Amino acid sequence: MYTNEYIEFLIQFHGKRDYFECHEILEDYWKSVDPKNKQSIWVGLILLAVSNYHHRRGNFSGSERTLAKSISILQKNYKQLSELGLDAESLMNDLHIRQEKISSGEYYISYHMPIQDEALLATCIKQCVERGIKWGVESNLKDLELIHRHSLRDRSMVIQTRLEALNNGTE
Repeated sequence: MYTNEYIEFLIQFHGKRDYFECHEILEDYWKSVDPKNKQSIWVGLILLAVSNYHHRRGNFSGSERTLAKSISILQKNYKQLSELGLDAESLMNDLHIRQEKISSGEYYISYHMPIQDEALLATCIKQCVERGIKWGVESNLKDLELIHRHSLRDRSMVIQTRLEALNNGTE
């Protein structure tokens, strides 16, 4: 009923709290199923993860901007939220409250999306257990690799590919 990518997104979001990986997973999926649609529910969920990533790093303006975009997109896809096993009303209320807290400079607290489909929740928890991941734990704010993942990742392959494209005249 739910795609593997969506389940993996939920595991990363609620288990590892790896919002960067959440972005990577859903961006690839979105580009394969609904490319160019910047109002896709997948983009809304990506932006929710990105907002959490920025907030956790203390980037309040980035978090506020991306959360506002996320809310706008998710509101447009309100019915689909329920189809994804989420309590749409609770989610939207939570996000508006979170938006106010970010705006007033409150520090990051891990967010738990309201999953109303018990079978989906059980699947996510089971997969976490199988991988040795605890579901629903608070983010480890001392894990600098997790918190600053975008700036610490190895980009050598991306740089090499771009250099090759430039040398070949294709970029």
